[in-house]
Amino acid sequence: MRSIVIRGGSPLSGEVFVEGAKNSALKLMAASLLAKGVSRISNVPDISDVHTMTEVLGGLGVKVTRTSHELVIDATSLTSVEAPYEMVSRMRASIAVLGPLVARCGQARVAMPGGCAIGSRKIDMHLRGLEAFGVHVEFGHGFIDATAPEGIRGAHVILDFPSVGATENLLMASVLAQGKTTIENAAREPEIVDLANFLVKAGARIEGIGTSELVIDGVEELAPVKEHTVIGDRIEAGTFLVAGALAKGPVTVRGFDPAHLDMLLFKLREAGCSIEIHDNGATVTGPPVPTAVDVQTLPHPGFPTDMQAQFMVLMSVADGSCVITENVFENRFMLTDELSRMGANVRVEGHHALVRGVDRLSGAPVCAPDLRGGAALVLAGLIADGESVVTNTYHIERGYERFVEKLRALGADIETVVMKEDAC
Repeated sequence: MRSIVIRGGSPLSGEVFVEGAKNSALKLMAASLLAKGVSRISNVPDISDVHTMTEVLGGLGVKVTRTSHELVIDATSLTSVEAPYEMVSRMRASIAVLGPLVARCGQARVAMPGGCAIGSRKIDMHLRGLEAFGVHVEFGHGFIDATAPEGIRGAHVILDFPSVGATENLLMASVLAQGKTTIENAAREPEIVDLANFLVKAGARIEGIGTSELVIDGVEELAPVKEHTVIGDRIEAGTFLVAGALAKGPVTVRGFDPAHLDMLLFKLREAGCSIEIHDNGATVTGPPVPTAVDVQTLPHPGFPTDMQAQFMVLMSVADGSCVITENVFENRFMLTDELSRMGANVRVEGHHALVRGVDRLSGAPVCAPDLRGGAALVLAGLIADGESVVTNTYHIERGYERFVEKLRALGADIETVVMKEDAC
């Protein structure tokens, strides 16, 4: 098993480029199912989640060819409408094929999804929305069976919560529906805007892109997209910005739209960081000691839940105390037990974490609990006294391309090693 070994104390400085957004690329791959023909998607990260989605599409009969960071996806003909458990259980985003399959084929059989254990992340809203479209949904033996033999009908759907996954699935289903669809309380994340723009290139008719109300006029068919570039990964960018804040910097992160991280940048400034905005990125310089600031995660444009763990590491060595409130996923504080092993003072009460800053962290063996928590533990190792070993690093590989190499290029004393067994 691979582990990441970090010897803390090295300052970070320099420039790093982020890859295309994981959370966008996966949904664009699913959206390619909607059109017969060949679509090309560039700036796709080379990460394990993309490899898994490639397997899912391959199981449906789709031919996916990769050249560097470009995918050529031939969805001319589908040989199956089933996404099996052995693939879907490895990555929750596989549920995104449900809407496109039902819209194009009138049926889909998708295993109940897996992925990071950061909360139940129920798919009720996906299914209620599909049922409003006239889709018949049944459960059995761990599968979702969805059928719409007469096609999907447009409908007025109001989401209980601005769920990213539900918004994406319903948007992809509705573009081939009969008539008009309105999705109220839709999520507004940049990745959804990217998906909507991809669908428009394919011939979809969508109004309200980037707002909480999407209006879709269904079309009979879509055309494959000749070229689409995935937006930069704002979460990878945020992770490196926090790394720079922790290890003083200056660190310049390029390849993303800084407007996608307005709230994180605002909180970094509140914590005492100097931030310089560029056309395609930002530069951070960390203070001698960060100032403790309260944070609560919210749907975009609020503070992203995918940055909560990394920001908690920064707050663990801040001057003072703060409260971090998790409003999106109920189990996203699994990081705290491992961070406490490194000397952090964190107490969790429900969906609040009280963080009291300490003078320093100590290197220790720790286990990555999930994707973002794993990355956060690596960041903690950058500033900890002594050596830290992060195991369960397959979580990190799901979302970060060449994470260790990029940190090393900034000056970190870090390496990947192979161990006989995982310590988790």
